[in-house]
Amino acid sequence: MRLVCVQASDGVQFPGVVVGNDIYDLSSICADIPGFLRDQERLAPIARNLIAAGEPTMQLDEARLCAPVPRPGKFICIGLNYRDHAIESGMEIPELPTVFTKYDNAVCGSCQPIVLPAASSQVDYEAELAFVVKKQAKHVKASDWREYVGGYTCVNDVSARDFQLATSQWTIGKTFDTFGPMGPCLVTEDEIEDPGKLRIWLDLNGEIMQDSNTEQLVFGIPELLEYLSAVMTLNPGDVVSTGTPPGVGMARKPPVFLKPGDVCKVGIEGVGVLVNECVAEDA
Repeated sequence: MRLVCVQASDGVQFPGVVVGNDIYDLSSICADIPGFLRDQERLAPIARNLIAAGEPTMQLDEARLCAPVPRPGKFICIGLNYRDHAIESGMEIPELPTVFTKYDNAVCGSCQPIVLPAASSQVDYEAELAFVVKKQAKHVKASDWREYVGGYTCVNDVSARDFQLATSQWTIGKTFDTFGPMGPCLVTEDEIEDPGKLRIWLDLNGEIMQDSNTEQLVFGIPELLEYLSAVMTLNPGDVVSTGTPPGVGMARKPPVFLKPGDVCKVGIEGVGVLVNECVAEDA
């Protein structure tokens, strides 16, 4: 299933399921997408009955989409997790996952703007595949990973490089407001046979800047679940963004940083295309 979070005209958000260009409201059976994932075995047949009734709530191309998980309890990110990106960055392939975080102020949905902060002149893009946890996870074995993954979505790990690289800690450059675009939908785990074999790309103003495959991941989703859950309890709705492939603006010669009017499109095979326009911060 393709799940979305929609903002209605009165500002209220509701979960929906997408079929073609139709959106069916799921708010009668769950409060949000994490709630659907927690109880998917029971709720999926009910959702299918809603679809079979043939009464969509609205059309997808008319909907204002929020991030599938607008306020994740945890928004965990993994750095240098593509072999080709580590090589591009002039760094060794990591022996352990490099972990940093974003906060929920960074989250925005597809077609919502990326606000370029006045404080930074080096804002960069990063196309990433993210997974969403569907049930509480602690000390998970890598072999059991499918029991805990509810679905997948696109993330743009927008990064202010001048802030990120000013110290050894990356988070400050990663979590400006709107620096975590996510969406446009969440594709449930059963729809993706192998998340480790998906094309991933980023289009900037019509030019492909990143183009790789999740086969290049140093630490795949099973390994990340095992590593992270050994440290912290993961809960339904937690988002883990798995890293970016090569082609980031910082590594280009000359560097390419985002400017007002730029349009970023993050595409992942089988998942969708996340679209965001960049705007200047309103002083």
